[in-house]
Parts: sequence; structure tokens; C-alpha cells
Amino acid sequence: MGHLVPRVLGLFLSLLILAEAARNFQLLQQRVLQWREVQAMKETLSRRQLLLPAPWRAPSEGVLRQPLDHFNRQEGRAFNQRFWINEEYWHRPAGPVFLYIGGESALSQFSVLSGHHMEMAEKYGALAVALEHRFYGASINPDGLRDDSLRFLSSQQALADLASFHLFVTQKYNLTQNNTWICFGGSYPGSLAAWFRLKFPHLVFAAVASSAPVQAQLDFTGYNQVVAASLSDPVVGGSAQCREAVAQAFSAVDQRLRAGQLAELEKDFHSCGNLTEPHDREQLTSNLADIFMGAVQYNNEGFQGGSVASLCTIMINGDLGSPYQRLIAVNNDFLEAMAFPCMENSHQRLMAELRSTNLSLTGVGERQWYFQTCTEFGYYQTCEDSTCPFSRLMTLSSQLDLCTQVFGVAPERVAEAVTFTNEYYGADHPKASRILFVNGDIDPWHALSVLTNQSRSELAILINGTSHCANMNPSKKSDPRPLILAREWIDYHVGDWLRLARKAPSAS
Repeated sequence: MGHLVPRVLGLFLSLLILAEAARNFQLLQQRVLQWREVQAMKETLSRRQLLLPAPWRAPSEGVLRQPLDHFNRQEGRAFNQRFWINEEYWHRPAGPVFLYIGGESALSQFSVLSGHHMEMAEKYGALAVALEHRFYGASINPDGLRDDSLRFLSSQQALADLASFHLFVTQKYNLTQNNTWICFGGSYPGSLAAWFRLKFPHLVFAAVASSAPVQAQLDFTGYNQVVAASLSDPVVGGSAQCREAVAQAFSAVDQRLRAGQLAELEKDFHSCGNLTEPHDREQLTSNLADIFMGAVQYNNEGFQGGSVASLCTIMINGDLGSPYQRLIAVNNDFLEAMAFPCMENSHQRLMAELRSTNLSLTGVGERQWYFQTCTEFGYYQTCEDSTCPFSRLMTLSSQLDLCTQVFGVAPERVAEAVTFTNEYYGADHPKASRILFVNGDIDPWHALSVLTNQSRSELAILINGTSHCANMNPSKKSDPRPLILAREWIDYHVGDWLRLARKAPSAS
């Protein structure tokens, strides 16, 4: 296990370097990835120490040659897609297969080493396999970020990749219908898990879709509605007083922007450059909001002070001065926690980053993911309705402008793409079977998921007081009771599916 330590340290350093040019929310996502990788390393090392001196077989890493276009074989070009396989717990030859689906960031060997799905893999004797999403991480050709290559990046192609990977694993291990496949994913991969079961029911017997925003939405106003509710939720340390203080602080920022008090804002919030352009001012408000949005979405993960409780402690502290001054304190703590001397508010720099076709094989694929939002999902988190506690400068039009300026995708084309995605997959009523949708009620993305049982086998679990994909993390003694109970229910359904499959192996 010693080789894991330098690998994780190397990943940590590379993500820090990548994050220096990122916006606040991308920076938070990078930090959460770091945190989860390190936690996975610790959990894996701890488990291995308990099992010693039992022999350990490290997960195998490989690449599968995939066509760039599954739906036009005359295209001819291909790419190498990275995967991992862990045979350690597999009960040969009839044990199940647990498929972990990658998404909008690089995947690692910890996808088949750690997490609740791996705890269940050990319990049920599963072969654990994981597939990195096309065009993310190392699963991309050198020209993959060019506009003409990105047209091969879509959820439909990703599902076809999974079907091809299913065939590869089946042939590699001589699997039969007795080997029951169950897939797992969180966030966008959670949607892929549900859609893989929906579109390929003959390949995968069941799916656990965690924090899965299966309903595409152009103007995702619900995101900040949930953020506002979570800032008010005493279960996670929020309060009505906190939410109101946040709203007052951002109102004060907007007032200063309208009054042209740019030098004051640049100084107060440690802007790396002058707020000379209108888009720079929008970027400032977005970066400030990202601190709160990220703390809600990833409550207690990623960076010191990155929780609803810690932010609200500052925002209701009258000794710090006005709500505006408290927001300054929040930003100062954020910059200190991230070890950044200033806040990058340059819209031109953001545009340059999104237009860059230089590959980075680690972290979140920002250009790729923004392309998918422009061509499939929308998901734009705006602040134009009265329930939003942040700046009114966070508009839909400003985000759609990026689709046009970066990829040449007009706003009406984005809207059409969102409509098609919902028609193709069924939005939040996918009409499938044997899918378990798992969400935390403070996670803003739960607003686009399935929250109530759709049928006897299309079920939903809503966990009180938990955030984005919390159920997928390794179990800890300190986990709150609702999260513990939710994992027990997930485990129960996985076991029930496996029992059902043994009774009727040909069931679809």
C-alpha cells in the first residue's frame, strides 16, 4: 500500500496547481476531490492493516479502445478509455458485478477501493469495475478539447461506452447471466446510472443513482432556492437570521456596484485586478456566492470552514460589524483556507480558460463540462427571483453568453438541447424499474432528481441534513443517524435485487 501515499500527494499538488486558475466553485470542486481522495486513501490503508497478513491484489488499471462515434462506425477514429477492476472480493464465478460510473472529472483507483459501494462489494462478493467518462481525465485524445472533437462528447455516447465496457468485462471473465450487474454513480454519473438501467435493461439489472439531476433545466432557479433553505436549516447549523444576513450582505455589494464604488469592492474582497468591465463585476458576485453555494453542496467537505454552520457563525456575528463586513470576513477566511492571496474576477481570464484546448489529465474538466451544459443539460444557477439571497447580477443571459462566445452555441439551441434531453430520458419520471434514487435534502441538486417513489421498484430515499453524494462516502462512526439509516436501506435494496436476480436470472 505504500505506493498509494505518493500518488495521492502528487494528485493533491497537481490539483492545487490547476485550481489557481479556476473560479471559486471549480476550486471548491477540486478541493472536494482532493479531500475525498485522501479520505479514501486513509480508509483503504486502515482496512488493509486490519486484514494483514492476508494477501492483497491491487486493482488493475487498463484502457479500452473505444470508437469516437458509436452511432457512425464509418467515422473510424477511436480513443483510449481508462478503467479499473478490483477482483479482491469477487466470489468466482457467479458473483455479481458492481459498476462504478465516472463523470465530469478524472477517475482513480479509489473508485474500486473505497466508498459505500465497495463496502457492499465486500459483503456480496462482487467484482468491482469502474469506467472513466470519455473526454475526462486520461480518457481523451490529444486533440480532444478542440471544438470539432467535443461533438463526440455526450451522455448518449457515454452510455454506449458503458455498453461496450460491459461486453469487454463479460468476455474477459467469461461472465454469464448468473453474474448480476448493478451500477452506481453520483451527481451526473448518478444520472448516467439511472439512464444506463433505463436504456440498457438487458445489461444492468439495477442501479443506485445518488444526487442524480435527471431533469435537465435551462434556468436552474431551484438551486439557489435550496441554498437559501439550507442556510436557514438549523439541522445543519443554519438559521433565518443567517439567511437574512447573507441577503443583506449581497444587497450591499449590489448597491456599491450600482454606485460605482469599485475601488472599495476591489480592496474589501482582495480582487486580483480592477473591476473595469461589467463582466468582471458579475464574476465578483458569482465568486462570493460560490463560497456559500459550495458550502451547502459539499457541507463539511473540502476546506476548513466549508460548512453551513461555520459560515452562518460568521454571518450572524454582530461583533464583526454589518452583514457586508461579515461577508468580507467570510471571503478572507475562504482565501486563507485556499491559500490564495486574492480573488480572480477577470472575465477575460475565465474566457481564456474555457477556450483553452490544453489537456489536463487530473481534476474537473471545466471546458468539457461547460460544453455538456450548453449541448445537453443547462443547469445554470441563477439569482433572478426573489428567493435568491445573492446578487441579481447572476443572470441566465450572462451564462448563456458563454455558450455562444466559447462554443458558438446560440441560446435557443441550448434551450432545444435541454428539451431534447428531457424527452429522451424522461426527466424526473424516467419510467424505468429497479432504480434507487438517493438524495440529501440540503443538496441543491436534489431539486432536479426523483424524490418520491415512482413505482414499486423505482424508489427514492431523501436523507435529512445531508449534502451532495454523502451516502457514497465510506461509512464513519460519526455519521448522522439519517445517513446511517439511508445506507442500511441502500444495502437492503442491493441485497434484495441480488436475491431476485438469483430467482429469475433472465429478468429485465
